Amino acid sequence: MDSTSPRSPQGRLSLQTIAMPADTNWNGDIFGGWLLSQMDLAGSVCARHRALGRVATVAIESMAFLTPVKVGDVISCYSYVVRSGRSSMLIAIEVWETSNQQQLPRILTEGRFTYVAIDEQGHPRALPEETQLPAEA
Repeated sequence: MDSTSPRSPQGRLSLQTIAMPADTNWNGDIFGGWLLSQMDLAGSVCARHRALGRVATVAIESMAFLTPVKVGDVISCYSYVVRSGRSSMLIAIEVWETSNQQQLPRILTEGRFTYVAIDEQGHPRALPEETQLPAEA
């Protein structure tokens, strides 16, 4: 995927933060593990909304680093449910750089993470029916 394509973010804004110097690798770019953890947090926000409660990350189906993230970049993570099963959800997560108000946002990273709804003991539980979900704000 070309990071300069005219596409726009898909899903809801789930997390926004600023890449800081402490998050860099030996090249001075933001460390991929830091970005992965931000994506996991954003996906968890989406999954918790769908599950109406606790979730656990169980898999990363795909992950693509499209453009390096630089110190000072404002990253905005967008997410949406691709599909859900009895207790699991596949969540698509896109990370966009949105700090320059003079330019269109550019996609940096995208991935698909699987989460499972869990109960208070950490065991899988059934997702609520779609009709039980609160209306989107």
